[in-house]
This record gives sequence, structure tokens and C-alpha cells, in this order.
Amino acid sequence: MNSFEARCWLDWWANSSTLLGSVEVAVVVTADDASWSAQGHLASDTDEVRDGFAFLCDLDPVFTLRFEDESTVAVAVHPTHGHRRFTLTEYTGGTRRSVSYRVDLS
Repeated sequence: MNSFEARCWLDWWANSSTLLGSVEVAVVVTADDASWSAQGHLASDTDEVRDGFAFLCDLDPVFTLRFEDESTVAVAVHPTHGHRRFTLTEYTGGTRRSVSYRVDLS
């Protein structure tokens, strides 16, 4: 089994031209001949970073995992430990997803 450790970014795109959020993470990716798995944690565990990450995960858990060489892979984020840690799985669904969110202004 091969493994890879790195600092990466989880980017949350509203559409193909609007990046709403990006969080730096530390990940460990392990792979064998048939599949891969990944786990990680936020590089900065401040309330602001964690709350923003939790908000985006709640809207839609699909992010783009971006590596230092700018290569990317679509992933689904599965948060644990109060959004401090997470596991990742490859996202294989469609590129267009509907996200619905309302702000109560009353």
C-alpha cells in the first residue's frame, strides 16, 4: 500500500467561475491497486476557519481537493470531531448540483 502526505486545499465552488471558500488542510492519502482513501484535518483550527468549513460542508459536502502542483480531484468531505477532522471519498456524481439555502431576515 502506498501513502502520500501533504498540505492541500479544499476549494468550494459555487459555479465554474466563483470560488466561495478555500481551506488549507493536511491530508494522508493511501492507495492500493483497486482504490484510495484519505483522511485529514484543518491546517488552522480557529473558530472562524472551522465555522466556515462547517457551513460549506452543510451546504454541499462536495469540494475540489487541490494539491500544490495545482492538480485537482473532486471529493466528498465526511467531517468528524466537530469539523476538525474528516475523511474524503472520490466524488463521481454530476458536475451540476442544486444547493438550496435560505437566510431568515426577520
